[in-house]
Amino acid sequence: MAITLRSRREIQMIRRAGAVVAKVLSKLQECAKPGVNTAQLDDLAVQMTVAAGAIALFRGVPCPGGGMPFPGAICASLNEQLVHGIPSPAVILRQGDILSVDFGVKLDGYCGDAAATFGIGSVSPQKQKLMDITRRLLDIAIENAAPGILWSSIAGKMEDCAKQAGFSVVRDFVGHGIGTEMHEDPKVPNFVSRDLLRNDILLREGMVLAVEPMVNAGKYAVRTLSDGWTVVTRDGKCSAHFEHTLAITPSGCEVLTDGKES
Repeated sequence: MAITLRSRREIQMIRRAGAVVAKVLSKLQECAKPGVNTAQLDDLAVQMTVAAGAIALFRGVPCPGGGMPFPGAICASLNEQLVHGIPSPAVILRQGDILSVDFGVKLDGYCGDAAATFGIGSVSPQKQKLMDITRRLLDIAIENAAPGILWSSIAGKMEDCAKQAGFSVVRDFVGHGIGTEMHEDPKVPNFVSRDLLRNDILLREGMVLAVEPMVNAGKYAVRTLSDGWTVVTRDGKCSAHFEHTLAITPSGCEVLTDGKES
């Protein structure tokens, strides 16, 4: 792995991109109400991105299966969809849905990436629990990340939290390094595997990681729909997704996509 350690100046540049991401996600959460369609949310994200002088990272990304490039600025994934949902006028939010929005920008050459899952109106206790636990997995990473820590020790705590709640951590999609490109080394799983234990990540000051737990209410198996992008749970149960861009600092880590100044 070629992991790049970022200077304080670079981390501040990533924070500036992260501030755009945070502002957009906050506005989308405010606007994600019953009757709104996901294309409207995408249009709003585009307008805010352009106004900030940034570039939407996801639009135009090539399809892994050779299909159409991703058409949206946001990934808008509803209920059993966990990631890469395509924004559409036909996808109308309804009371009780949960919507996962993933969004990233590049600003002045540096990237920020974050995601959150929103309840649309009042949601069931089970859906609320799923969102709360998924957010808790991200908090575990934030609380434990520091120089000298092996990532497997954090991933194990994240996975245990999900299992204790009766949920499953998605294994097909993981977090990643981020900096001047959206996806950089290392891959950052939210679970422990033999591969992680063989190739563990020793956290070091200057690492910048996009940590993004995806948690399913049922089993972890997923599949991709015929559009080549939208990933859904195989058992049809709901999924939630939270993400922040984190920088490893001398005393722990900083969240670069929370919209706060350093």
